[in-house]
Amino acid sequence: MGPHPAVAAIRLAVRRVLHEVLDDHAALLTTTSPAPPATPTPRAGGEPPLVLVACSGGADSMALASALAFEAPKLSVRAGAVTVDHGLQDGSALRAAEVVARLTAIGLDPVEAVAVDVGRETRVAHSASIRGGGGRRVGGPEAAARDARYAALDAVAERHGAAAVLLGHTRDDQAETVLLGLARGSGTRSLSGMAAVSGTAGRYRRPFLQLDRQTARKACLVQSIPVWDDPHNTDPAYTRSRLRHEGLPALEKALGKGLVQALARTAQLSRDDADALDAWAADAEGAVRDDTGQLACARLHALPRAVRRRVLRRAVIAAGAPAGSLFARHIEEVDRLITGWRGQGAINLPGRVEARRQGGRLVIRQG
Repeated sequence: MGPHPAVAAIRLAVRRVLHEVLDDHAALLTTTSPAPPATPTPRAGGEPPLVLVACSGGADSMALASALAFEAPKLSVRAGAVTVDHGLQDGSALRAAEVVARLTAIGLDPVEAVAVDVGRETRVAHSASIRGGGGRRVGGPEAAARDARYAALDAVAERHGAAAVLLGHTRDDQAETVLLGLARGSGTRSLSGMAAVSGTAGRYRRPFLQLDRQTARKACLVQSIPVWDDPHNTDPAYTRSRLRHEGLPALEKALGKGLVQALARTAQLSRDDADALDAWAADAEGAVRDDTGQLACARLHALPRAVRRRVLRRAVIAAGAPAGSLFARHIEEVDRLITGWRGQGAINLPGRVEARRQGGRLVIRQG
């Protein structure tokens, strides 16, 4: 008798990603070594590639860890794990230690817990939400915790030379991400949700984007894997939590079942479109510059708006604006220097970057 369908599903998803990691690793060896070994899995130092799983102790990431522990040895892949302690709840260090013990018990190695400081403002906002004073003004803590978490994961991956870090985001998470993008009035890139592969050199992999959250939880249940349910996930002070427990159920009641699958499908279609437009913008960027290397307003004006605004965004970021602080409204203001020129002055942008129109050219520079 084979494994439970939920267990089979998570293992298959992880197996596919491990094969992709091995293929990428073999390609890297081919390009860096004049005589690659016959077996593509070992690293240059003789060891198999290391794949880490980011694990909070919740059902999604514990299911992912269990599948990695099962599949990795069969493919000669080393499997380890990291859990990040954000320090936002009492006893978080103890819970992190418990997660490390569970991950070690299923055969993962190396396993480590990393404590991060998400900043005083985040801790204050979180405390206010607990007291009932934070209300709905706590979008900041979610972003700050996420940034700190990814910085920690990057550091651990670099230190261990990991080929990839697996993340437990599911199809439900993808649907929530698309809806959050819609609520912000975002473009196709935001609506494309989370990529299956992202980060520097494709470091982050998300095997469960085609699986629902219930499958991961069921896989843990039938394997008697203990899980920790983060109270933040049910705290109405957090936007994603309200969407998960109030917004999505209301939408499914009004629109019918299948909404999560439809939103995940929308994410993939949006990603395909965004990738194509980004590639077009990258190709067009050189063509819209004059002999001095400046952006020519007339050439920019001739581009489709979606492509032109991508070119402008690339130029503003190249001038020093932080990508995470650059929003659609900023690019719209810069775009008006091209399409709605009325002699207006310079546009001040994040990172002390300034955009102004001079003599038919768009000048974007810092300071």
